[in-house]
Amino acid sequence: MTKSVRVRPATPDDAATLTQLNDFVHTLHVNERPDIFRPPSSAEELVSLFSSFLARENALAFIADSSEGPVGYVMATMHKRPGDALTQPRSFVFVEHIAVDPAMARTGVGSALVESVRVAGKEAGCSSLLTDVWDFNKRALAFFGASGLAPMRHWLEQPL
Repeated sequence: MTKSVRVRPATPDDAATLTQLNDFVHTLHVNERPDIFRPPSSAEELVSLFSSFLARENALAFIADSSEGPVGYVMATMHKRPGDALTQPRSFVFVEHIAVDPAMARTGVGSALVESVRVAGKEAGCSSLLTDVWDFNKRALAFFGASGLAPMRHWLEQPL
């Protein structure tokens, strides 16, 4: 990782920063799946969305800062599931969003963000790290694979 980048916990005051950083990845989603993703109508709409996320009891969020300013973020949620007649009890941390400035790609920023989630999840008693990735996002699939995550489930879709 570059020496000029540090990862810190996000605070409620960072909602506007998350809004700005989200554009790096959200534009890809809008372009690839406009049937699901839409451009935000305003920055205020996204600030509200991120503020609500940061207020959640089970939320984790981290921002990567460089000397130039914020260059990436990750948001995750912690989950505890009781067992039932078919499943074991489990606890896990789920990466909901990750975005890194394309100018900082392949510099270790994404890895440092994911590691921050791993550490926080372990400290909270989680036994695994999960995420989902859209099939069109080959870079994210490769990144998470290189980060040690392996496929565990496939979602299939058929338009009706």
